[in-house]
Amino acid sequence: MTAALKHLKKDKKLAKIIDQVGKYNLSITKNPYESLVEAIITQQLSGKAADSISTRFREIYGRFPKPADVLVTSDVKLRKAGLSYMKVSYIKDLSSRVESKGLRLSYMKNLTDEEVVAQLTKVRGIGRWTAEMFLIFSLGRQDVLPVGDLGLKKGIQRLYSLTELPEKEQMEKIAEKWRPYRSVATWYLWRSLNQFDI
Repeated sequence: MTAALKHLKKDKKLAKIIDQVGKYNLSITKNPYESLVEAIITQQLSGKAADSISTRFREIYGRFPKPADVLVTSDVKLRKAGLSYMKVSYIKDLSSRVESKGLRLSYMKNLTDEEVVAQLTKVRGIGRWTAEMFLIFSLGRQDVLPVGDLGLKKGIQRLYSLTELPEKEQMEKIAEKWRPYRSVATWYLWRSLNQFDI
């Protein structure tokens, strides 16, 4: 990680954030299914709301469930954990694909970032952002720039004193100098906002 920080600190503005935040300690979720279910739960929610739903979801099973466990759980029970109708259908679609081996999560580590995104976005409710969170938090890929992420947009806006949230092209242009460690830079910007408890 020393090489990544040395490289990123060439951006003087980002260097200040790195010094303020301190050690890089992103935690990887080893179970790829868990990582995706958590990403679906987190969609469009604050950290606290997502955490409480995730806790109630786990409490149904006493641990993190397997896809087969979720498939035999009634929608009503999942709704009581705080999941919306849509998220219940997304998690069940994901579970069905994993259980039937239509989606082989263990093979994802052998694919390029774009191939992973292409595979995952076939699942109902998994868009590019969720696939990118999977690349970062499950596969540990270090050069992902989730341009649709509000936390990253706010972090870049604050870092560069922009009057408005940056658009995709502007974010890509700014982040070009962070390659090949754009995930690491993104993590630091999230932490600078206290956006996520990571």
